[in-house]
Amino acid sequence: MRYTIKTFNERFPDDDSCLDYMFEQAYGSMPACPKCGVVNPSYYRVKNRKCYECKDCGNQIHPLAGTIFHKSSTSLREWFYIIYLYSVSKNGMSAKEVERHLGVTYKCAWRIAKQVRELMNEGGSPLSGVVETDETYIGGRKRGKDITFQDKEIVFGMVERKGKVKANHVASAGTRVLLPRLRESVAIGTTVYSDQARVYSTLKRLGYLHASVNHSTGEYGRGVVHTNTIEGFWGQLKRSINGTYHCVSPKYLQSYVNEFVYRYNHRQNPIFPVLIASASRRVR
Repeated sequence: MRYTIKTFNERFPDDDSCLDYMFEQAYGSMPACPKCGVVNPSYYRVKNRKCYECKDCGNQIHPLAGTIFHKSSTSLREWFYIIYLYSVSKNGMSAKEVERHLGVTYKCAWRIAKQVRELMNEGGSPLSGVVETDETYIGGRKRGKDITFQDKEIVFGMVERKGKVKANHVASAGTRVLLPRLRESVAIGTTVYSDQARVYSTLKRLGYLHASVNHSTGEYGRGVVHTNTIEGFWGQLKRSINGTYHCVSPKYLQSYVNEFVYRYNHRQNPIFPVLIASASRRVR
C-alpha cells in the first residue's frame, strides 16, 4: 500500500477538508454533547471560524485547540502538506526546505519542522527476540591524525532484528548511563549482540543471553553474531544529519534521533496516515 501525492491531494484538497478530518478524529465518536447531554449530537461548521457548534445548545468545540496547529496563522493544508513531505522523505527535511516550499519566514519554518518532529516521539514496549546494541558519536571535529571523541555527542541505540529500534541521546558511554537504558528497553531473557565494550560485560549476570564481536581485530560478523543492523541505522542517521541538516545542536539532537527512529519503526507501511492521526491528539 502506498500513499502518494495524488492520494494526499484527493483526500485533503483544501483547508476545510483538513479541519473536518481533525474534527472527526477528535470528536467523531463523541456519544453525547458535553454541555446539553444530547445523545449523538449534530455539529455544524461555524462560518469563517475554525470551530463547530452543537445544533441543540450552541456549544462550540475547537478541534485545533491544544494541537500543534493551535493559534497558527499558517494554512492548515500547508501544515498537512509538510507533514506529508516528512512522511515520504527518507533523509528528513530541513527548515530551509520548509521555508522554500511554503514561502514563509525561516522562523516560522523552523517552528513547523520542530512541531512535526514532536509528533514522532513515541514510546513502545521493550524489545525482545534478538537485539543488537551499540553507541555512536555525532558531531565534533577530527583533530590531528587520529579521530577523537572530544566535543562529540553520544547516541545509544538498540534494534530488534526485523523489528523496532530505540535510540537515546545520552550524557556518556559509561556503564552507569547505558546499562539502565538497556535494562528498561530490552526484556530480560533477550539475546543481545554487541561489540566488546565493557558496559556489556555484565549482561549475562543480569539475565540476558549475550555474545559479542571484536571490532578491534577486524571481526564484524561471526555467523548470526553481528551488529550490522544497528550500524546500518547509524549510517542512515549520520548521512541524513550531515547531508540534510548539516548542523544539529545537542539541545535538539534527541528530536532528530526520534524522527529517524519513527521512520524506521514505521518503514513497512505508509507513515502519513499514522502521523496525521497523532497530530489530532492534544499535545499541550
